[in-house]
Amino acid sequence: MVGCPAFAEQPANTGIKKLRDIVIYKDDTFYCSFPSMVRRPGGELLVAFRRAPNRTPYGGHLSHSDANSYLMLTRSRDNGETWTQPELLYAHPYGGSQDPCMVQLRDGNIICSSYGWCLMPAGQSQLPDLAYNENYSFLGGYLLTSEDGGDHWNGPIYPPPTSGEKTLNVFGKPVPAYNRGAMCQGADGRLYWVVAKSAASREPTSTHLMISSDEGKSWAYSCPVAEDGKISFNETSIYETPKGDLVAFTRTEGMGDHTVTVRSTDHGKTFQKWQDAGFQGHPHYALHLPDNRVLLVYGYRHEPFGVRARVLDAECREMSGPEIILRSDGTNGDLGYPWATMISKDRALVVYYFHTPQGIRYIAGSILEVAAH
Repeated sequence: MVGCPAFAEQPANTGIKKLRDIVIYKDDTFYCSFPSMVRRPGGELLVAFRRAPNRTPYGGHLSHSDANSYLMLTRSRDNGETWTQPELLYAHPYGGSQDPCMVQLRDGNIICSSYGWCLMPAGQSQLPDLAYNENYSFLGGYLLTSEDGGDHWNGPIYPPPTSGEKTLNVFGKPVPAYNRGAMCQGADGRLYWVVAKSAASREPTSTHLMISSDEGKSWAYSCPVAEDGKISFNETSIYETPKGDLVAFTRTEGMGDHTVTVRSTDHGKTFQKWQDAGFQGHPHYALHLPDNRVLLVYGYRHEPFGVRARVLDAECREMSGPEIILRSDGTNGDLGYPWATMISKDRALVVYYFHTPQGIRYIAGSILEVAAH
């Protein structure tokens, strides 16, 4: 167990109290980041994350693009007290993978979305219509499925490109739909996934809704979610409220790192104009609490660096409640990307990636006490 104690800043009227922080996986030879989590029907916790070599000991540097960036999976059968050694979830044959985002369906099957970067040949100049990060070209998104609790994974499934996608992959095709964030299975059984549209011409990115009626095997474009001529919208988690609204929690660039929300009241046919939530942070995960409120967790990449949360009303309309500081002991902004689940009727686990003062990135968590409101 590591980390900071419960903070006095945690507002008592939220019903949320941090009990302790935990280490889920840390290895000084690896750079670990971008976790997601599901809780199996029997209580087993699965945490997926991205793992890449820590190349700094032999002259390299830490990067979010790496040809040896693989998707890993670790498990806990005792509510997060102990974790298994990570197993390989998936290694993409053409490049490094990022951000494994798992969703568990009502039938117990799991879908994991990710996306990849392809290492380009040495000396290759950047080609038109390809998105680059250093000397890596973007491959776009893909999905994996498991019918046995993550023991075996099928795929990849390549979704269609977002309508109007301009960025091409290394094979000259529009990149398949992608994004970091949680999709949701609606009360109608359909899967809702907010994806980003790349901007090869460096114009602001936008977000769009894809819908699957067959548990992720195929996808259809529905509509734009958030677009603006000056602001970029990208990493997004979507949540369905008890009344059936779809609410997207979105990361922005170009408006001071403010969170925005976007709402659909017609089951994803259209979305209303995006709204500034009035606070900073990204990306987000929305957890349904036992009393129907929503715990929204997000990274905080400003001093003091860490992880924060807010408790929202059941319909996610009131954003002005007090902010809960879960961690404020980071030394820089390379942290966060939280995900959350209930581990008992009055306990929640929030997972995220964090770093040591020496710069080792690892998968961590915070166990919270959740009192009914």
